[in-house]
Amino acid sequence: MTNGKRKGDAGERELLEVLTSGGIPAERHQQGLLANFKGGRGNPDISATVAGHPLHIEVKRTERLRLSEAIHQAKRDAVNAIPVVVHRANHQPWVISLELSEFLAFFAENEARQNRDKSMTAFGSNDE
Repeated sequence: MTNGKRKGDAGERELLEVLTSGGIPAERHQQGLLANFKGGRGNPDISATVAGHPLHIEVKRTERLRLSEAIHQAKRDAVNAIPVVVHRANHQPWVISLELSEFLAFFAENEARQNRDKSMTAFGSNDE
């Protein structure tokens, strides 16, 4: 196993721990030798769900990230999920990157859901 692959695997395990300890349901997908290098469409490094939204997470643990390429990979491979890249360099915090259109759609949908919930709660409280 190369140092880069080892570092990437460690980064995936580290991020999974960060997500799950933060209460975010997440699962790591095996993509190494045991999984016959099964990356690609519909097979993220990590899948997670945030506020009801499925995420296709590509994890990059590198000093020199080619962000455009990583975003392209996440978009190409995501199936019915928001494509995101979560990355960090040595001694740096994790950073999440996604296209602005995905970010705006995510929050617009959450806002609409919250408004629906408020109106349903208000409707239900008048009904009593």
